[in-house]
Amino acid sequence: MDHAYHSGLLYLIHLLMGVDGDINETELVALKKVRKYEKIPDKLYEDFEKQIRRLRERDIYNRGIELVGKCAVEERLSIFATLYKMSEVDGRVHQKEVKLLLYSIEKAGIEFDDVVNAAKASPNYF
Repeated sequence: MDHAYHSGLLYLIHLLMGVDGDINETELVALKKVRKYEKIPDKLYEDFEKQIRRLRERDIYNRGIELVGKCAVEERLSIFATLYKMSEVDGRVHQKEVKLLLYSIEKAGIEFDDVVNAAKASPNYF
C-alpha cells in the first residue's frame, strides 16, 4: 500500500468519525485497529494529524477524494469497505455517515453493493 491509500483512508475516516458531531472512544479504538491492520506508519499518521488541524471540513473531504482517486480499484474498494465498517463501530449508523459514504462511493466510481460485499470479508474493528 502506498501513501495515497493510507492518507486517503485517514482523511475519509476522520470525516466519517466526526460527521455525527461526536467522536467517541469506540471510534478512536477502531481507528487504532485500522492503523495497525493497514500498517499505517506512525510518521504518516502524525503528519496527517498536523495537516487536518489547518484544514476545513470541505478541504479534508476534497483531499481525501483526490487521494482515493489515485488508488487502484481494489484499494478504493478496500477504503470504502473500511469506512462502511467504521460507520457501524459506535453501534448506530448516523444519517450523515450514510450520506457521506454514499456520496463518496459515487465520486470514487465504486458500486455500493461491491462495498457491502467487501465489508463482509474485511475485519471487524470493534
